[in-house]
Amino acid sequence: MVELKTDTSIDAMYEAGQVVGQALTAVRKAAAVGVSLLELDEVAHDVLRGAGAGSPFLGYRPSFAPTPFPAVLCTSVNDAIVHGVPTGYRLRDGDLVSADFGAELGGWVGDSAISFVVGRPRPDDLRLIETAERALAAGIEAAVVGNRIGDIAHAIGTVCRRAGYGIPDGFGGHGIGRRMHEDPPVPNEGRPGRGLPLRHGMVLAIEPMLIASGADEYHAAPDGWTLRTNDGSRAAHAEHTVAITDSGPRVLTAR
Repeated sequence: MVELKTDTSIDAMYEAGQVVGQALTAVRKAAAVGVSLLELDEVAHDVLRGAGAGSPFLGYRPSFAPTPFPAVLCTSVNDAIVHGVPTGYRLRDGDLVSADFGAELGGWVGDSAISFVVGRPRPDDLRLIETAERALAAGIEAAVVGNRIGDIAHAIGTVCRRAGYGIPDGFGGHGIGRRMHEDPPVPNEGRPGRGLPLRHGMVLAIEPMLIASGADEYHAAPDGWTLRTNDGSRAAHAEHTVAITDSGPRVLTAR
């Protein structure tokens, strides 16, 4: 069931979203050659503590997971697409990092992700990241009252496919509110004019995920969480929490 949020609730979700934005900004600033993924997780955790917020990631265990998630931040490096578990791995020059983070404040959740390169970037990586951001922007632009979920999915998928990138099958965005994952699912590819109508008060986490080689296949790493490309190609991820309103989409995790 899809819960429509009141304007007051959307304002409260904006406050949670700003904590998310602050954390991702801090993580991006701290990421450098030689910094470990666990150190980045601690940077994000410090932002939560300072804001008096909780983590919807820490201890989260969906049906597919063998263990609860052990961190507040997902750090997916190079061929990791999403759900990367922070480890003692130290960042190297040219690493492509996707950082995904959530915060819970006052009973409401925000969720967002960014991708960036540490050190000297490869032009192909910059193009991949820029396309992920364009796909996210296209999805947000389609998130208007009167459209349907399929319009968001089509907008994202069109940008990704035209650029020659793959889209991991079965993964996409989701509704969000009191819980991190709510109805409805928001695919990253689909047919326009299909699916649930968009109404004022719906809040969605829109999150394109791209695979550089154009392939869609992936597998779970031994940790049971990290999803990696089958062919070893790099991946990028971009995400915002977005409220559907009569005056247009409102990005609640804007940085």
